[in-house]
Amino acid sequence: MLKLSIITLFLGQTKNRFLVYQDPADVDTALDRAGRAEGIGGVELRYPADFADVPRLKAALRRNDLSVSAINFASVRNDRWLRGAWTAEAAADRQDAVDDARRAIDLAKDLGCTRLHNCPLNDGFDYPFELDPIAALDYACGCFEAICAHDPEVKVCIEYKISEPRVRSLIGTAGETIAFATMVGAANLGATLDSGHCFLANENPAQAAALLARAERLFYVHLNDNDGRGDWDLTPGTWHTWEFVELFVTLDRLGYDDWIAFDIVPKEHDPAAVFTDAAAVTNKLKALAERVDPADLRTRMAARNPTATMHALHDLL
Repeated sequence: MLKLSIITLFLGQTKNRFLVYQDPADVDTALDRAGRAEGIGGVELRYPADFADVPRLKAALRRNDLSVSAINFASVRNDRWLRGAWTAEAAADRQDAVDDARRAIDLAKDLGCTRLHNCPLNDGFDYPFELDPIAALDYACGCFEAICAHDPEVKVCIEYKISEPRVRSLIGTAGETIAFATMVGAANLGATLDSGHCFLANENPAQAAALLARAERLFYVHLNDNDGRGDWDLTPGTWHTWEFVELFVTLDRLGYDDWIAFDIVPKEHDPAAVFTDAAAVTNKLKALAERVDPADLRTRMAARNPTATMHALHDLL
């Protein structure tokens, strides 16, 4: 069985530009919902939202027998860093973000977690000449160099995304993430591969995983699905079935057997039921991937005959 977790953001209230879904949920309610979801063994906690009362948080984790797959550091906040955390023009703002990330790392270690996750959504631009691209990279490199140096045992994972809320994010693809990590030069800086963000950027998740792994930057995986036109955060396999099978085949070949977190919005539906279903579907996709004969697949891929290959794959159904 896969090691599956849930981002706690999606166990309470979520909203988009038009609607608000669910009532707000405190940490006890959110983790109790995760505990009721079958096939789930962990959660990705939000920092700072989930850390108002650490003893209470620890008790809720123990009560529901949940591990912590990662700490999700929020660099997009309504009360600060409105022009980006890592690319803010004011050095004091960047330092504030770095110091807060260091605090999150210390809390992660206290919970037995060695993974800090960040999606730098607001670091980017909407208009030409809005952002100095050279200075922005220098600013961001300095921030992540300091964060990674705080505790080299903690893997710092950048969840790249091509856009939203900015028209173009500073780090939007697997290749850009590798280039950025190379510029920073820290061995513990890598990527969270988010399947939905791959589709949004016209990437193939298996190819992105292979690229990140060969660069030694594949640190974590988020699963969700969309139609390629918006980041809808749907259950895996909703729009892309064979792409997820290919991803699982590739992850197995790469030796990735670590946590996989669901980045899925339940909207108005019962979160425990939604994530129970997501776990069941995802394990079915993984089981289908395990039925693919590795030697036969290598022969077929070497022949580069997709018609014959897809025929053989459909025979597995």
